[in-house]
Order: sequence, then C-alpha cells, then structure tokens
Amino acid sequence: MNILLGVGNTLLSDDGAGIFVAESFLKDGWISYNCGTAPENFTSVVRREKPEILLVVDAARMGLSPGEFRQVPGEKISDVSFGTHQLPLSQLTAYLKEYAGRIIIIGIEPKTTDFGEELSPEIEDACKKILEIIEDDPGKVPELRD
Repeated sequence: MNILLGVGNTLLSDDGAGIFVAESFLKDGWISYNCGTAPENFTSVVRREKPEILLVVDAARMGLSPGEFRQVPGEKISDVSFGTHQLPLSQLTAYLKEYAGRIIIIGIEPKTTDFGEELSPEIEDACKKILEIIEDDPGKVPELRD
C-alpha cells in the first residue's frame, strides 16, 4: 500500500496544485488524500497503513520557472518555501519517517498564489505531467539540485 498526500489551499490559485494531483490520482495499490493545509491531520492514517511509499505533493517556491516541478530531498526541505501549512513539512516528514518505507516530496513552482480558485494553465499542465510520471514511478521525478 502507498499513500499520496496532496497539500495546499484551493482558494489561493496555484497553491492548490497538490490538491489537484491528489484528487486526480487513481491507481491500484494507492490511497490518495486531499489534506488541505493540514497534512498533519493525516498522520494517523500513515501510522496505521505504514505505506511502502509516502508521496507528498505541494506547491513550493524553489526559484524555478512556473510549472517546473522537482523531488525535494529531505536535506533541502528547509530551503524551499512550501505555502500555507500549519506544520512545516520538515517536521511532518521527520515524524513520519519511521512509518513509511520511503518519503518522496514533490514541489511544483507556482505562477501565482493570489486569491482565486483556478490553477494557472502552466500549473495544471505540470500537474498532469506529474500524474503521468507518478503513475509509473514517483521516483522518476527529477530531484532539486543546488
């Protein structure tokens, strides 16, 4: 069993990218959750299920072009600005690392996080590309480099 946590705020345009991915992802062997801005509310599910892969998808300011996405290694989480969380992803993943075989965080560079309920076209396209990649193997998402 694997788990995908989509994180974000759908009222802040592209910050809803993780939610879009979570709500669009359907694959056998996976459970997908719309976590909104509080992925910490889903820790009990992760602890209970002990997934082989825990995949977290969220909008993130990484200094890339809008719509670019990267796998964010654990040591770089604190260098990346993940939007509207109540608990930093670094603390969440530190807490959950003993319950998941592998944790993969995918950040999507937003174009805008202004008030609005629609994703920018580039961000929606990026989300669709991510869906194609993770259906095959989430580890194939390129990693964020210096």
